[in-house]
Amino acid sequence: MAVNIEAYNSIIDELKSTSVQLVAVSKTKPVEDIRTLYDAGQKDFGENYVQEITEKQPALPADIHWHFIGHLQSNKVKYIAPFVYLIHGVDSLKLLQEINKQAAKNNRVIDCLLQVYIAQEESKFGLDENELQEIVANLSSLQNVRVTGLMGMASFSDDLSKVRTEFSNLKTIFNKLKSRELPANCQPTILSMGMSGDYQLAIEEGSTMVRIGSLLFGARK
Repeated sequence: MAVNIEAYNSIIDELKSTSVQLVAVSKTKPVEDIRTLYDAGQKDFGENYVQEITEKQPALPADIHWHFIGHLQSNKVKYIAPFVYLIHGVDSLKLLQEINKQAAKNNRVIDCLLQVYIAQEESKFGLDENELQEIVANLSSLQNVRVTGLMGMASFSDDLSKVRTEFSNLKTIFNKLKSRELPANCQPTILSMGMSGDYQLAIEEGSTMVRIGSLLFGARK
């Protein structure tokens, strides 16, 4: 059995004393594995690829919350707009405008997290603080999206003090955002940071949502 239910129960126990939410990252994993975790009580699943999430969604229970956590291209938004629960990686105003457009077509308001660039790695996507401010300034014209928080990915590094600093920086940006006067459709309550290798560190630095895959589903093929 690929799914590690023991690890799942232990993570759930660990999170019980906090208000941190678990998103089980099920990318590349079969529908049966997702159903096993769903039967154990997990409702929130994260996928990275549009084609994969659109194939899995109709094959699984309707009350699953589907999180899109990968890099989303504007031309693919229409495929997930009818059902996606939360889009984690919004890294441009252009993408947010497209999500707004597709949400309106589906008569929905789609919740989004703005992805902030915190790692010193070229391969990571995200906004800097100025771009973040620009998006927030334009939000009131986008009635079919709601920004519910921020998301960030730390450097893939064994240097834990570096990773901790990156998480801490994101928490500072999050607090700064919350202290501002914001449009009605900007309600930052979620700080999504931390994955299988660094989620405990992320929680210590203020994360409210962790994205865990390999600890639950085993290493990806």
